[in-house]
Amino acid sequence: MKKSNEKLELNEEVKINEKIEDSKKALVFDVKRFAVHDGAGLRTTVFFKGCPLRCKWCQNPEGLSAKKRPIYFKNSCIHCRICEKVSKENQIEYRDDRPYFNLDYKEGFDNLIKACPSGAIRYDSKEYVVEELLEKIKEDQVFFRNDGGVTFSGGEPLMQGEFLVEILKRCKEEGIHTAIETTMFAPLEIIEKVLPYLDLIYIDLKVFDEKLHEECTGVSSKVIKEHIKYVLESNHRDKVIIRTPLIPTMTATDENIRSIAEFLVGVYPEVRYELLNYNPLAPSKYELVDLEYGLDEDYKMFGKDEMQHFYDIVEQVGLKNLIIE
Repeated sequence: MKKSNEKLELNEEVKINEKIEDSKKALVFDVKRFAVHDGAGLRTTVFFKGCPLRCKWCQNPEGLSAKKRPIYFKNSCIHCRICEKVSKENQIEYRDDRPYFNLDYKEGFDNLIKACPSGAIRYDSKEYVVEELLEKIKEDQVFFRNDGGVTFSGGEPLMQGEFLVEILKRCKEEGIHTAIETTMFAPLEIIEKVLPYLDLIYIDLKVFDEKLHEECTGVSSKVIKEHIKYVLESNHRDKVIIRTPLIPTMTATDENIRSIAEFLVGVYPEVRYELLNYNPLAPSKYELVDLEYGLDEDYKMFGKDEMQHFYDIVEQVGLKNLIIE
């Protein structure tokens, strides 16, 4: 039985053409209103479920799986054990005074969710059709003035590429500014389809060295760099902001930042580039989804002088549009 407290494995097979099975529906694990860090102005950020990467420091572990899964909120649980009473064979294992879900169970977990009197068992995501998600986005359209809009994030939104194309088209028809946060680890034909409907493109380039990138994320950076080069050599290049999350001992090294900056200078020196400080709050999410955080130590955000050190490296290499907050 594959239980929901399985360790987050980095060596599982991932494929660039992995995608959600039903392209007419999107699997969304959160819709965040009034976001201010996912593009200009006030934004609604839609978090698509499923990601082909397995970053050791993943900020949204609830979005990793491409399937709708049950999650357990221990602070809501009243330990009535009703879930155990109504569960079907091989659906859960009740131990340590809580349920553990068999993630290989094929018939869903609706019975547990309906029976739980305190709401401690819920699904981690919701399905949307295009028009339903569009209406959800349009609820905040009045706040999209002054450069606001919608940002599609994840997970990896390109895993639901066909749906993404359709919702982007509808957003543009409604005059809504569109952005994406992506790794570009996706089939090129999907990337080509979404580019015309995007106003802003955030691309993560985490680790330049291909072997080290695979050790940290489960996949090589080779395809990611090829797709970044493709976009930066296209007429969409001025929409792009490249981001590197600064992860202690992994991405936040002089060699890595210098290599990324040199690569970008060689492709398009005018590209905007942003270094994202480490987020020490991410590990708190892992308990919710019964996964283990991939970093061993309790690291803190980088200080002002440490951030300036990385900025200096980028500027010395010759990138002209470094974003500093």
